[in-house]
Amino acid sequence: MEGSERDSTQDWLLPEEGLPPSLSEMELRIDEAVATARASEAAVLTVGESAREAAGQARRAAAIAERAAATALDVQKRSEVATATPVQDENMRRFSERADRVVRRLRRLERLPMAVSRRPNGETAH
Repeated sequence: MEGSERDSTQDWLLPEEGLPPSLSEMELRIDEAVATARASEAAVLTVGESAREAAGQARRAAAIAERAAATALDVQKRSEVATATPVQDENMRRFSERADRVVRRLRRLERLPMAVSRRPNGETAH
């Protein structure tokens, strides 16, 4: 082989943008990746704990809502029973009619002049 046909070491050098990372650069990248993974793990744990707490709050709120609904239904049923009792309605109607009659009689009595009565000794009583 001729000396001019031989490869030179320059032929085997990679361009600057094609160079593989050095060992120290790779260690730095690995350290960054581990730090990112640990931070992500901590964030996921925090999110998971928050989600668990939110689920507990939702369960408590649902239980409160169920009790409130049951109470509302109970109150509604009691109200319907109280207003739907015909005996109570009839008694109230009769009471109101009687009270109206008494009021009318009292008003008539108010319009009547007071009678003057004479006592046995001749004096008048008012």
